[in-house]
Amino acid sequence: MTIRETSRSEFITLRGLAMHVRHWGRAGAPKLFALHGWMDVAASFQFMVDALAGDWHVIAPDWRGFGQTAWPTRHPGTESYWFPDYIADLEAVLDHFQPGEPVNLVGHSMGANVACFYAGIRPARVRRVVDLEGFGMTATRAEQAPGRYALWLDELRARPALKTYDSVAAVAARLQKTNPRLPDDRAAFLAAHWSARNAGGRWEILGDPAHKMVNPVLYRLDEVMAIWAQATAPVLHVEARDSQTLSHIARGQPLDEFRQRFKAFRDFREAVIDDAGHMLHHDQPRAVAALVDDFCA
Repeated sequence: MTIRETSRSEFITLRGLAMHVRHWGRAGAPKLFALHGWMDVAASFQFMVDALAGDWHVIAPDWRGFGQTAWPTRHPGTESYWFPDYIADLEAVLDHFQPGEPVNLVGHSMGANVACFYAGIRPARVRRVVDLEGFGMTATRAEQAPGRYALWLDELRARPALKTYDSVAAVAARLQKTNPRLPDDRAAFLAAHWSARNAGGRWEILGDPAHKMVNPVLYRLDEVMAIWAQATAPVLHVEARDSQTLSHIARGQPLDEFRQRFKAFRDFREAVIDDAGHMLHHDQPRAVAALVDDFCA
């Protein structure tokens, strides 16, 4: 695999947290902020960046507790991750790199959900949103709250753990097991950025296991749609033809019924990419890059 755009790393302190930010492209070029998904890292956008035709400065943070950004759970009194923190972290990143100007946001999965939230919370700050496989979450019911809080308390006692691997090649094989479309060279590149050797000589994923804990706060769809309704930026929602993520999140709800939530957006457009799964920016980076170029230009 040939890397066309070499990234450069920067570490900044935002909201008291050491955050790793990856940059591609020419300083002074129009900015694209790229927001990775759950259990992923900023380097995940390398293949899409290499395929971009436009003159862009791509800025991609590692979210808190992922990649090379610090884990707040290593500080006393912090035991969980809260979605509002991702929104506040994003605003801190934007204030640092593009203060006072509308921004282009490209988010994948969890990162797309953060981008869509932010577009409704700070509509004047967002110019365009490209939502890659971001569907929101499964709607919840009020009666689920007691059980969710109880489960969260139980998980605080018995913390989740992540599997470790005997080599970076084994990490690459794990990535290919999840995504069989991933060729060897891309898997090797991602594994090198997605993991690191620990003190015991094993390779571990660069993600805090605390991310696997249940969130006790319910996903209230009416609140989410009220936020989306305030977004004034056009939103391009991009799905992968072969992704099962939408069905997984819908959990038996008819998909046409599930999709009614998107009507909350004032300017919502859709595109579908063939021969791709949930990690569509890995499977078809040229197609994703072309959509980003056209939509954000």
